[in-house]
Amino acid sequence: MKNKVVVITGASSGIGEGCVKEFANKGSFIVLAARNIDKLNQISEKLNLENHLCVKCDVTKENDCKKLIESTFKKYGKIDILINNAGISMRANFEDVKVDVIKKVMDVNFFGMVYCTKYALKHLIKSKGTVVGISSISGYVGLPGRTGYAASKFAMNGFLDCLRVENMKNGLRVLTVAPGFVASNIRNSALNSDGVEQKESPRDESKMMTPNILAKKIIKSIIKQHNYLTLSFEGKMSIILKKISPNFLNKILYSYFKKESKSTLK
Repeated sequence: MKNKVVVITGASSGIGEGCVKEFANKGSFIVLAARNIDKLNQISEKLNLENHLCVKCDVTKENDCKKLIESTFKKYGKIDILINNAGISMRANFEDVKVDVIKKVMDVNFFGMVYCTKYALKHLIKSKGTVVGISSISGYVGLPGRTGYAASKFAMNGFLDCLRVENMKNGLRVLTVAPGFVASNIRNSALNSDGVEQKESPRDESKMMTPNILAKKIIKSIIKQHNYLTLSFEGKMSIILKKISPNFLNKILYSYFKKESKSTLK
């Protein structure tokens, strides 16, 4: 990873911040992207980053994503790794949620990745680099109360699968990451049925994997040129059960999420 140019979206907190720290520890040149430039600057100061670039970028805006990639190439002359991490979640049953909420989730989680990848692709192909998508177990198994989130991650997984096959012969690597539950801000900032941040997590964040540990696993998978990184026993079993006994899995999911704090299930 030394001297690799790594672009990280959603770098202002959680998994993104963890990736910034761990790639920097490996000697990479980091490009931090997020909507809040002040938070990015605070992170760069806290981690004492040297050769780096902070870029204000709203991934729902195609032109912001274009400028992010252009700024990166202008400074470093190459791009080696693009980590599509920017994302938001939602918790509400489909019958209750406003359609605009689902569209917002899709715009951030899916189209934000599409825009960044589109403009970075030629540079990544030239460097025989890696596109990383921070997906979710929800991208393989639909979880109740998360229709918009699951849809965005299913879309992400399909996009990355296609991208991987299309570029088999030119050296581009594509890594799809399904972390399971990671201690981050995504559940606190999850949107409710009206599109308002819920400001609380339905889970005990202290028992979850830390973003730094996940970042280390992502780096290891990039080095080993893996196509997929799926974490947590529960996540792996859910994917297997969906294939061999989907109705049984649905019963387990219903029972599990019914016990969740302020569950959307009735």
